[in-house]
Amino acid sequence: MTVQDQERKASRAGRNLPAAIAVGVVLGAAILASLLVQRHFFIVVVSAALLIGTVELARALREAATIRIQLVPVLGGGQAMIWLSWPFGTEGVLVAFAATVLICLLWGLARGAEGYVKDSAASVLVAAYVPLFGAFAAMLVLPADGVGRVIAFMLGVIASDVGGYAAGVLSGRHPMAPSISPKKSWEGFAGSLLTGMAVGALTLPHLLDGRIWHGVVFGAAIVLTATLGDLVESVIKRDIGTKDMGTMLPGHGGLMDRLDSLLPSAVVSWLLLGLFIPA
Repeated sequence: MTVQDQERKASRAGRNLPAAIAVGVVLGAAILASLLVQRHFFIVVVSAALLIGTVELARALREAATIRIQLVPVLGGGQAMIWLSWPFGTEGVLVAFAATVLICLLWGLARGAEGYVKDSAASVLVAAYVPLFGAFAAMLVLPADGVGRVIAFMLGVIASDVGGYAAGVLSGRHPMAPSISPKKSWEGFAGSLLTGMAVGALTLPHLLDGRIWHGVVFGAAIVLTATLGDLVESVIKRDIGTKDMGTMLPGHGGLMDRLDSLLPSAVVSWLLLGLFIPA
């Protein structure tokens, strides 16, 4: 392989692969440990991850685009969404989200009229995008078979990421959204779809007593939402002119750069698993 070929392959890979794999293994081990020790510990992991992700996103918006997220109500309301999901389910989450929006609107009044609409709208967006979506991940663990539900959700997102990454690096030729994410290709999406459906067909029957077709539909839906989440974060970063949301995770960027595909997928996982396999 020539030097030019190596450089081209590295460019298409788009990340420090050994570092990315090592970080992924550590994060996966931490999540698995929380589930196996006591499944409700997973809520603590979700709570901490969403808090960090919210801070990273707020910092990126402030530094790159001078958008001032009303961080105190967004962080406080976000934690309320997560922890009220345990005893009260979706009702607790939605009440906490509505209260967060109201407090954000009131909080911004103290800053005056300049930038009020921009900052308040961004604060509501962050509250919905990060803690509201993330609360559905916390609710996955609440049923008696919650460990299996969380593992199926996580494996679905991992399968989408790994399948898309491998297919994109090896055969990616046709960009999916060149103006948003130039490295994302239709070939990569096809790899994500095949891998996601295969993993779903294996995990749902074995972990949750679902049917194979449940797993296929579940895997395809997770790939769609994971891809959408990745594209949404990419367009946010392009809009504000930043490469990564942070530097916390070598090979990945910030924690928010890992949460992007997980957050919308958590919502769809909760909906589909509740439909296919009622608690």
